[in-house]
Amino acid sequence: MRTTGILLCYVASVFLLAALLAPGLFLLGQSAAAEFAQFQPLASQPFHRYVNRCLLVIAVLGLWPLLRALGLADRRALGLTSPLAARRELGLGLALGFGSLLLAVLALTGAGVRGFNFTLPQAGMLQLLGTATLSAVAVALLEEILFRGVIFSTLRSVWPLWAALLASAVVYSVLHFLARVEHTGPVGWDAGFALLPRMMRGIAAPENLLPMLTLTVAGVALGLAYLRTGNLWFAIGLHAGWVFWLKVFKTLTTAGTPAGAFWGTEKLLDGWLACLVMAGVLAVITRLPQSPPLIRPDEIPPRD
Repeated sequence: MRTTGILLCYVASVFLLAALLAPGLFLLGQSAAAEFAQFQPLASQPFHRYVNRCLLVIAVLGLWPLLRALGLADRRALGLTSPLAARRELGLGLALGFGSLLLAVLALTGAGVRGFNFTLPQAGMLQLLGTATLSAVAVALLEEILFRGVIFSTLRSVWPLWAALLASAVVYSVLHFLARVEHTGPVGWDAGFALLPRMMRGIAAPENLLPMLTLTVAGVALGLAYLRTGNLWFAIGLHAGWVFWLKVFKTLTTAGTPAGAFWGTEKLLDGWLACLVMAGVLAVITRLPQSPPLIRPDEIPPRD
């Protein structure tokens, strides 16, 4: 109960602090822009982006105290072995992640639902690929440390294995579907608290149920990869390969014939095709050889 309570307190604290801090930071940005022109781009950002950025920054800053409280400050407990030693797992995960969504892209373009965009200038293409690569690395590292290294590892120490695997996958999926809502009217101290419930409605939106299922399957695959390989690097590579395609797909392709529920849209993950691809990845991961069991937080010997 203590372990689960710490996780719940962490999540609640992230949302609470973001709601409290975002209005003050927004008003500070407005005041700074009135005095200094260089702050004008910051002041022009809508309030909901302040809330979103606060959620992200606070979640990252809160990771270290969370790790300490859960006894996961040792990188071995997080599955972060030497990346050089785990380069094979990292490479295989990256190939599977990149290749699996490449198959989905080729299926979509082959069916005429999407077409490749050959009009992009070279400079624009290089910028897109560079930005997508950086995003893939950053997102994969952060999310795998949080959802598999922290949440799954922690739940695994107190829950049955498959319950912990499924629960961590559901949390991973659900948090990707907070609604993108805008705030209208003046920004008061309680504006963040008014915005958060509206963001939560995205979790229950009917159009998000299928992509939420797809990400849940993906989360189970990532957690199982962590279990089978004994470290996070295969999962990080897998995740990075997926994120890369999610970042470039809409720009690299154009709309073709009208798509149905099977094919999805330019979001790539909102059709049954993507769900089947993730199920296929999960099937592949079940065939991975079993490495030495993961180190549980309570199994780490104390340092001298």
